[in-house]
Amino acid sequence: MASMKRPRLLAVQACPGHRLELTFIDGRHFVLDMREDVAKFPGLKPLQNARAFVGAALGDDGWAVEWPALDIQIGADTLYLDALAQAAPDENTRIFIGWRARTGFGLEQAASALGVATRTISRYSNGREVVPRYLALACKGWEAIQAEQQKRIA
Repeated sequence: MASMKRPRLLAVQACPGHRLELTFIDGRHFVLDMREDVAKFPGLKPLQNARAFVGAALGDDGWAVEWPALDIQIGADTLYLDALAQAAPDENTRIFIGWRARTGFGLEQAASALGVATRTISRYSNGREVVPRYLALACKGWEAIQAEQQKRIA
């Protein structure tokens, strides 16, 4: 099994119900349900058509999944975090990994935002260790503060 510093795909297969079977170079395999994302994000709207969705292909040497005919590409790192969040065994881990996916923060940015060590973020980011409740609550608190600041600006 290859090690994986950054998520990179070995294979992708589109499945009915807007699901992607993803196999990463470290051997981890996920089935990612993309129904909500396809409905929510305007850039993915063309993928609502089931025939278009099945056109998913491995792109950029495994660094992305792409739909070339639609000029849509999703990075392997984003798909990996989304898949980890869906597969997480507990709510706290889903909250934390989902937060990382939504913010797009690297380890240092996430650590700074939550007021913890980079090593702490690293330990919980791969989904193999259960995230403690305080860290999940910190993620929710961070998002609440950001939403409040956006309201003040608007």
